[in-house]
Amino acid sequence: MCSWTTLVAERKPVSDSRTRPLTASFLLVSAVCVALWLSTGCAPGAREFVLEGQTMGTTYHIKMVVEQGELPWGIQAQVDAALNAVDMSMSTYKPESELNRLNRHPVGESFAVSADLWAVLDIAAQIYGLTDGAFDPSVAPLVDLWGFGPVETGDRIPADGEIEALVAAIGFDKLVRSETQRTVYKSAPLSLDLSAVAKGYGADKVARLLRSQGIHRYMIEVGGELALAGLNSRGQEWRIAIETPALFQGEVQKIIAVTDRGLATSGDYRNYFEKDGKRYSHTIDPRTGRPITHRLASVTVIADTAAIADALATGFDVLGAERALVIAGQLNVPVFLVVREAGGFKEIYSEAFAPYLDADAEQEK
Repeated sequence: MCSWTTLVAERKPVSDSRTRPLTASFLLVSAVCVALWLSTGCAPGAREFVLEGQTMGTTYHIKMVVEQGELPWGIQAQVDAALNAVDMSMSTYKPESELNRLNRHPVGESFAVSADLWAVLDIAAQIYGLTDGAFDPSVAPLVDLWGFGPVETGDRIPADGEIEALVAAIGFDKLVRSETQRTVYKSAPLSLDLSAVAKGYGADKVARLLRSQGIHRYMIEVGGELALAGLNSRGQEWRIAIETPALFQGEVQKIIAVTDRGLATSGDYRNYFEKDGKRYSHTIDPRTGRPITHRLASVTVIADTAAIADALATGFDVLGAERALVIAGQLNVPVFLVVREAGGFKEIYSEAFAPYLDADAEQEK
């Protein structure tokens, strides 16, 4: 029977009407439960190794298939160092992170950024444009206003005036980049949050590290975002199970076969609050300043990199199923949507997603 990895949009089960995702924190915790072992069931000559740890307030899980010999010495420490560098650059929870220093930097003054932060800001700018502003890292003040940031607000519904004032103040286009100097400046006060792209970028950075060490068959998962390459230990493309967007984890919606791509899922079904019989999602539309209200429950995106998939999944989640499908079609992006209906969930996917559907694995589910 094939084995697969389950992909989830949020990684913390809930027990009440208000939830907080584990992945919302970018606090790096010392690695625990780190495992390295030889798996069974591999194809002849192939050995599968696994590394696990904690990073960015969530976990990482890496499978590597090595044709001959052992893993390079110290690979665990190198992985931790790569992920720690991303966290130290882009954490919103570490006061002295590079991103928080940029957030505090005076308006109009140039700020030199690292190669990692520059790469993520460049991806963010691209996806901001492609999604008509639905993906916007400057949305953080609105997230905080609705009580989904680090400060508890007691499920208070903001006044219209508060919302409108913040909508007018945000906008990722207010961050001006100079490619020749690799500097940025803010044309207005901005508070950026890159959590919707940084985990994917972390997976991509680990992928580059593994390739530099001669490892070209891997599945890297950081907080639910995946970077995949080569064949698994059975000589197949990697099998990934997309979870049903239900309250509790465990039920598989669809199994897909993917390799040499990045993959990410976004959804709002485990992070919300309810007040006076109305549900308020943690996903805030930066164009309206309010939680999304459409029926799209989860969106899975396959892209060239995990960072691009991560950002697109968030933008599509904000846009809703109809607009997401239109943009995915225009860009030839593989996207799989799960939409709420009265009797359950409906699956919709773009034409580019069809080749990834794994009929054999579905029969074994």
